[in-house]
Amino acid sequence: MVQTPASPETETLLIELPKSIGLYVTQEQFAALAAVNRDLRLERTAQGELIVNPPTGWETGRRNWSISGELYLWWRNAGEPGEAFDSSTGFILPNGATRSPDASWVSGERWQALTSAQKGTFANICPDFVVELRSSSDTLKSLQDKLREYIDNGAKLGWLIDPQQRRVEIYRRAKDVEVLENPAQLSGEAVLPGFVLNLQRVWN
Repeated sequence: MVQTPASPETETLLIELPKSIGLYVTQEQFAALAAVNRDLRLERTAQGELIVNPPTGWETGRRNWSISGELYLWWRNAGEPGEAFDSSTGFILPNGATRSPDASWVSGERWQALTSAQKGTFANICPDFVVELRSSSDTLKSLQDKLREYIDNGAKLGWLIDPQQRRVEIYRRAKDVEVLENPAQLSGEAVLPGFVLNLQRVWN
């Protein structure tokens, strides 16, 4: 939906945009939109198309909280290696897209190598580890495309968690996607040593 600016002589009009019509913005325009629409999760594709993600329902919100909370506990107990982030954080990937994983982590070495300008509002980096949690409004293909995009842009490990099917797809650099049916837990492997996500809190 696009809202036209009001003038003293006109009333505010609302325009519904069909899905077949994309709205394209520059990085600067995207940052300005994000600053005044903090209740929305906005993303931008590598081609500049604006993606508006509405607030999540309570089930997805609870699941997101569980995943981010477990990642935070690992981060704190492991001596705070690198930086961990929740779903409100956006990153500008090397291909120019601005993405907001549901949970993510960047190694300390890579984070410290960024300049202050590169950290900015949206850090110019692809996280080493990303999680995408499928909600009822997400198509599986759109999330699969995002996970491949993360891997192509430098992520080492990515999880696509689908509570509807109790299914997880694990993405790794230079490896085929691994599919797990109804797993009880997931390991952070060598990327996040010692991190284990109990999926019972996510499935229930």
